[in-house]
Amino acid sequence: MNPLRRLASQTAIYGVSSVLGRFLNYLLVPLLTYSFAPQSYGVVAEFYAYMGFLAVVLTFGLETGYFRFRNSETWAPERVYGTVVQTLLVGNLLFLLAIFLVSEPLAALLRHPEHPEYIWWCAAILAADALGAAAFARLRAEERAMHFAVIKLLEIGANIGLTVFFVGLCRPAFEQDPNSFLGALWDPAIGVGYVFIANLIASLIKLGLLAPQLRDGLGGFQGELFRSLIRYSAPMVVIGMAGIINEMLDRAALKYLLPYDDATNLAQLGIYSACYKLSILMALFIQAFRYAGEPFFFAYAREHDARTVYALVLNWFVICCVFLFLVVSLFLELFGYFVGPEYRAGLDVVPILLIAGMLLGIYVNLSIWYKLTDRTLLGAGVSLIGAAITVVLLWWWVPIHGYVGAAWAHLVCYASMVALSYLLGRRYYPVPYEVGRVLGYLAFGIGLYLLGEWLTETRGWSSVAVGATILAGFIAVVAATDGRRLLRRTART
Repeated sequence: MNPLRRLASQTAIYGVSSVLGRFLNYLLVPLLTYSFAPQSYGVVAEFYAYMGFLAVVLTFGLETGYFRFRNSETWAPERVYGTVVQTLLVGNLLFLLAIFLVSEPLAALLRHPEHPEYIWWCAAILAADALGAAAFARLRAEERAMHFAVIKLLEIGANIGLTVFFVGLCRPAFEQDPNSFLGALWDPAIGVGYVFIANLIASLIKLGLLAPQLRDGLGGFQGELFRSLIRYSAPMVVIGMAGIINEMLDRAALKYLLPYDDATNLAQLGIYSACYKLSILMALFIQAFRYAGEPFFFAYAREHDARTVYALVLNWFVICCVFLFLVVSLFLELFGYFVGPEYRAGLDVVPILLIAGMLLGIYVNLSIWYKLTDRTLLGAGVSLIGAAITVVLLWWWVPIHGYVGAAWAHLVCYASMVALSYLLGRRYYPVPYEVGRVLGYLAFGIGLYLLGEWLTETRGWSSVAVGATILAGFIAVVAATDGRRLLRRTART
């Protein structure tokens, strides 16, 4: 099959589980923001930010290490997989033991002394997801995208269904009659903690579905391979940690950086996090592409036209990202109804976050230079520079500009990482990227958005009509330029 078609088909299937599935999960945002005040929703955002950091550590960077070593000629794929699974199993069991011993003082340190159970539930979710990541990596490497998608959708469906059950059914039943069957299942003292309970049950269901894959990894551990995996993957933890700083430190730190009391800071965090969800389409597309792209880049690296294909992939990736940016930003008034009225004060940050997401996706594409050349330490350096920029800008801008400063910190960080990664890539793994075309599409998309803003706010035109016209114009331009180029290339292959 044509490599671009294969990558596109794999991305589409992963998109069913990642984009469509998590889009359904995204529909929980109205339920939660209409059910809970911003302060309570801020607690959920805060804990998931902490979990983002720990998730990177608890997978030890072994997903990328698995892809790298299973394609080597030295080790059998079964040995690589067994070593990865057993490493994750032992490491996460030790993590759960540690959390069990320190959950109460840790809850007090995070200013939630009344809810140490939140700590334990989140830790169990993290351990289950880390083990599941190994099984999912194997499915991705074997291009069993449909199997991957089905299990992901079942997990997401369970999470959605249980959240709706607890928050949408049991909570109202408790308010009407605490002694009713459904009402008895709701404990007001737990509150938003039911979001964590639903997630934990869904993660355990996922582990059950992945049990056959995990059983295959219980043998074949190799000490020498383990050391090689750790040497390769450890920098990926640094890269991942730096990446999560860039992506989620704002939500973990807003409570501490905003110049108000804890309750107000949590409310501001809740507003920002809810509006952040409105940029989820961009994030989910990037995630789906990453699932398909990482194994594709490794597998296709030996082909004679690999670098030309990588450049073409970036072109079309940017086109898709600009399209998603326009879809959300031009119809932001409609997307705003997905959050409760108290949260809509933060809608102005959404276009900024969408552009930042585009830049992150470009960086994901450019990062093949250090993965394919085993220069993961240099890649870690780029991520660390981005993390340093994020930390400095959050510390500087959030106390002055509030959560808007956090959004701009994202954008500046990813722009810096794109520039640095491109320059390093030109030296260590030159790819003939069409820089002018990529920058042109970015500028074109932002210009169309500003035109739409001017027509609706200054001229008073209908936002829906303007948005639909601009989107149609963008599609026509793409079809007339890159569409023809792609058809010619496909015909040749």
